[in-house]
Formats: sequence, structure tokens, C-alpha cells
Amino acid sequence: MNATDQQSGQTGTKPTIVLVHGAFADASSWAGVIERLQQQGYTVIAPPNPLRGVAADSAYTASLLSQIDGPVLLAGHSYGGAVITNAATSAANVAGLVFVAAFAPDEGETLGDAESGSKDSVLNSVLVQYTYPTGNDGETSVEFAINPAQLWEAFAADLPEPQTALMAVTQRPIAAAAFSDVSGPPAWRRLPSWAVVATGDKAAGADVVRSMARRAGADIIEVEGSHVIMISQPQAVTDHILTAARAVAGSHR
Repeated sequence: MNATDQQSGQTGTKPTIVLVHGAFADASSWAGVIERLQQQGYTVIAPPNPLRGVAADSAYTASLLSQIDGPVLLAGHSYGGAVITNAATSAANVAGLVFVAAFAPDEGETLGDAESGSKDSVLNSVLVQYTYPTGNDGETSVEFAINPAQLWEAFAADLPEPQTALMAVTQRPIAAAAFSDVSGPPAWRRLPSWAVVATGDKAAGADVVRSMARRAGADIIEVEGSHVIMISQPQAVTDHILTAARAVAGSHR
């Protein structure tokens, strides 16, 4: 992929915007944001996040970043925030980070520990456990999904229930390693960061997201809505991503 070649003239300094989805979701969760960013002339990539654990998913994302020419603005939703925090640590072309209702862990932290201290999150009470084959001599490992009957309330309470019924059926389980993997040196220590806090976030927990964003020194906006704020309020999320994109473009002229 040569993102720079896809842009020319006055848009040559625009970063490629990479959007990393979170748990129980796929890249289509960014659809409303992608459409709006493309209308502004940005090259956007929304890759699949394997959801197999922080270490594995960060390595996957870092590999993608290494194949993009030119500056990148890297955004993550929910668990995707932990992925971008780690994936961008050694990625020289990442110019900034955007956390959308997202975790921004520090070195040595696990998401399981972060969630345990939340007063806003109900996620642990709505998870159901499954197993999946690891591909290693018949071994299995644990993964989690959201109880379909509770997805609307816990994950997307500001969306129409028929829409969340579809989300419940098509959700992608996440490996237990995502909650137990220890996070490495955070990229937000060296990169400018922006954050969207969804005030009604009962999944990651608005309190955890807000606290992590403040610690990262992010430029924070708060938007009324659920954990899937990029679906329910795509314009507000897009506007903050555009603020970040213009800032990092200015630093790469």
C-alpha cells in the first residue's frame, strides 16, 4: 500500500488514517466515520483486528503500519486502544493517536485490572465464556462474548434495538488473553494523543476511559452516548479525528 501516492498536491501531507476496531465488533463499526473521512479526502484503512490478545494483535497491526508509506494517524476503539498503544511504540511513521471510548494502558498494566476498578462498566457481568481451538495439538483456549440479551444495555444503549439485535448475532468473541496480556511501553508517551469519552459508556467504563485519556495527556472531548459512540455519533467522532489529522499534517510538512 502506498498511501502517499494516492494523495497529491495540497493533500500530500495528509496522514493515512488507520482505524482499529475493538472487541465484539469488526471494521464495519467504523463505517459512518470512514464515509465522512473519505469525503474530506483522506485515505482510510480499517483493518481486521484478530482479537486474540494484546501481544498478537499489536504485532499484527504493527506489521500493517510498516507497510504504509508516509505519516499515519492511528485510531482505536475500546480494546483497539490497547492495540494501538502497543503497535505504535516502534512505528516511526505514526504521528498521533486517537482513543475512541478506548483503553490507553500504561506499561505493566492489564485490561482486566483496569476494568476491575471501574464503577461505570458492567462488562464483566454480561460476558459469556466459550473455548476455541488454538491449532496446537488439539489445545483450546478461552474467549468471551457478550450475552446477546444484554448487549443493548451494556454496549449500545443509544442505538435502536433492532440494530443491536444484529450486532449481538454478528459479534466477534475476544480471547481471554486480551484481558490478561501485560501492556508494553505506551506509544502515547512520545506521541500526541486525542480522545473521545462517551459519557454513557458501560462497557469500557467512562471513568476508566476518561482517567486513561487524562494520564496520556490527550486532547479530550466528551460526547453523550454509549460505548459505540462512533456508530451513534459518527460526526462528533469524525470531527475530533479530523482535528488530530490536521494537527499531525501540520507537523509533517
